[in-house]
Amino acid sequence: MKKLFILLLVAGTFFSSEAQIKTPSASPSAKIMQTVGLTDVEVAYSRPSMKGRTIFGDNGLVPNGEVWRTGANSATKITFSEDVQIEGKDLKAGSYAILTLPAADMWQVHFHNYESSSWSSYKEKTAGLIVKVSPNKTTSMTESFTISIDNVTDNGAAIHVKWADLSLPLNLGVHTDKQAMASIDKLLAGPSKNDYYNIASYYHSSGKDLNKALEYVSKATSGDNKKFWQVRKQALIMADLGMRKEAIEIAQLSLDLATKAGNKDYVRMNKASIKEWSN
Repeated sequence: MKKLFILLLVAGTFFSSEAQIKTPSASPSAKIMQTVGLTDVEVAYSRPSMKGRTIFGDNGLVPNGEVWRTGANSATKITFSEDVQIEGKDLKAGSYAILTLPAADMWQVHFHNYESSSWSSYKEKTAGLIVKVSPNKTTSMTESFTISIDNVTDNGAAIHVKWADLSLPLNLGVHTDKQAMASIDKLLAGPSKNDYYNIASYYHSSGKDLNKALEYVSKATSGDNKKFWQVRKQALIMADLGMRKEAIEIAQLSLDLATKAGNKDYVRMNKASIKEWSN
C-alpha cells in the first residue's frame, strides 16, 4: 500500500510538472511604441512567420478579397494619444482594431473603434475610417510579419505593414504645431480655475496660510459656472477662519448647486455644515 502511494505521488508530480511546461507561440506577441511630434503611438499585434508558405495572392494564406486580421491571434490594436490623420483623413485619439482587405493593386485598411480582442467581431461592423493604399513589392523577404513606424518627423511618420515580399505604407500625420500652440497659450493665460482650486485645497489640507487658501479658492469660484465642490471648499476655509456667517452663505450656494447637479453627498454635507455653523 505504501509503495502504491509513493508511485501515485511520483506520477502526480510528473503530470503536475508536465502541465507547467511552456512552449513558444507560433505567432508571438509584440508591442511597439513611438512618439511622433507630441503624439504617442502604440501598436500591439502578433507576428506569424512564413515558414515556407505562400502568403499573399489567390493561393496564399492571405487571399485577395477576404478580410484579414492583419496579423494573427487577437485583433491588431493601434492607439493614438492625440487626434491624427491617416492618409490625409482625420482620426480621433483612441484605440482602434486594424483589419485589411487585400487586393492585387489596392488594399483597404479599416480602423474600427477597439472593443474586443476578437478580430472576427469587427468583420460585420462599419469601420470608423477606411483608407486605400497601394502595396509595394520588396526586394527582400520579411519572414515574420512586422509593423513598424519609420521616417519619424515632427509632423508625421510612415506606418509600414510588412510580410513576405509586400510592404503596405500608411502615411501618419500629427498636429504638432496645433498642440504646441495650445500648450503655449495655456501657459501664457496663467493658472486655470482648477489650478487655483488645487492650490487652495493643498493649503487648506496641509494647514498652511488659510488666508492665502481663501484667496486662491475665491479665484476658482469667481465668475459664472461655479462648481459645487469648489464652492464647498471655499465655505470650509471660511469656517476655519472663523467667518461662520459668510461660510453659511457659501455653503448654501454649494447646497443649491449640488441639488441642481443631483449630488446627494454634497447636499448632505452642506446641510450638516450649515446646521453646525448656525449653532
